[in-house]
Amino acid sequence: MTPKISWTSKFSVCPESAMACAAVMIPGLLRCSVGAIRIEAASLRLTLSTLRHLTLTSIMKSKRKTDHLERTASVLRREIVSAAKVCGAASESPSVKSLRLLVADQDFSFKAGQWVDFFIPGVSVVGGFSICSSPRLLEQERVIELAVKYTNHPPALWVHNTCTLDCEVAVRVGGEFFFDPQPADASRNLVLIAGGVGINPLLSILRHAADLLREQANKRNGYEIGTIKLFYSAKNTSELLFKKNILDLVNEFPEKIACSLHVTKQTTQINAELKPYITEGRITEKEIRDHISKETLFYICGPPPMTDFFSKQLENNHVPKEHICFEKWW
Repeated sequence: MTPKISWTSKFSVCPESAMACAAVMIPGLLRCSVGAIRIEAASLRLTLSTLRHLTLTSIMKSKRKTDHLERTASVLRREIVSAAKVCGAASESPSVKSLRLLVADQDFSFKAGQWVDFFIPGVSVVGGFSICSSPRLLEQERVIELAVKYTNHPPALWVHNTCTLDCEVAVRVGGEFFFDPQPADASRNLVLIAGGVGINPLLSILRHAADLLREQANKRNGYEIGTIKLFYSAKNTSELLFKKNILDLVNEFPEKIACSLHVTKQTTQINAELKPYITEGRITEKEIRDHISKETLFYICGPPPMTDFFSKQLENNHVPKEHICFEKWW
C-alpha cells in the first residue's frame, strides 16, 4: 500500500518548531558516525539513469489512480538514493510481512513518520512504504524496517513472493508527515491514531518518542516530551501489528506511554496478556476528544474515511489545524 499525504493546512504548520507536521524545507539530518557498510552500490545494477528510467516507466505504465509516484509527485524527497540489502524478514500477520534493510549510504537519513520510494531491480513499478523503525536504529545499526501488506501491486507482490535475505534494492526518503522535535522546542503530548497498516509511520514516531525518553532519562537534557497515547484499530488481534513492541514500550514507560487497541471483527478468544488493552469496536470520537489540550499534537494514519473523520472531528472541537497531521493509505 502506498501513502497519500494530506494536510489540514498549507505548509505553515507549527511555526514555532519543525517538530510537528510539515515544513517547506526539510534540512539534512544528523550524519551518522558509524563505520562504513560494505555494500557496493554498483552491485545493485541500479545507476541513477536506471532509477530515472524506473520512475518514468512506473508513471507511464501504471494506469492506477493510486500509483505511488503520481500521488506523491509534489511531495518533498531527499536527493539520496541508496543501495540497501535485505538482512531480515518476518511475518507480522497473515497479510503483512516486515523487512529489515541494511542501508549502504552513510548520508541516508529520515525523520520518524516518513516513507521510502522502493526501487526493485526487474520491477518497473516503484513502491512506496512507510518506515516503521526509529531514526536511532538507523544511526546505530544502519538499518531501517518496513512492513508491507499483501496486495496485487507489483512491489508488494515482490516483497511477499520473491524477496529473500540478501536481495538488493534501492531506497529514497520522502514525506511531509513526521515528528522531529528539537531540544529547545516546547514540550508536547502526542496522540497517535492508527488504522490497519497505518500503524507503520506511527510506530516509527512512537519508537522515536521512546528514544527521546531514554535520552532524557540518561542525560537529563535534550527534548522534553510529554505523554504519548496510541489508539490503534484493526479487524482482529492477529491483524494488530507489532503488539509486543507496543506493549513493551507501554511497560517500559508506564507513566508516559499508553495504548488502546481496538478490534472490529474479532471472532476468537482474546489472549489474556492482550485483554487489558483491547476494546471491541471502533475508536470513538469521545476517546479522542478526552485527550484534547493545547499542548497536544494529533497524528492520524489509516484508510481515508478514518483519517477524514477524525481530522474533521478534531477541527470541530477547535483543535488548531497546525496540531493535526494525517496521512491516508489505500
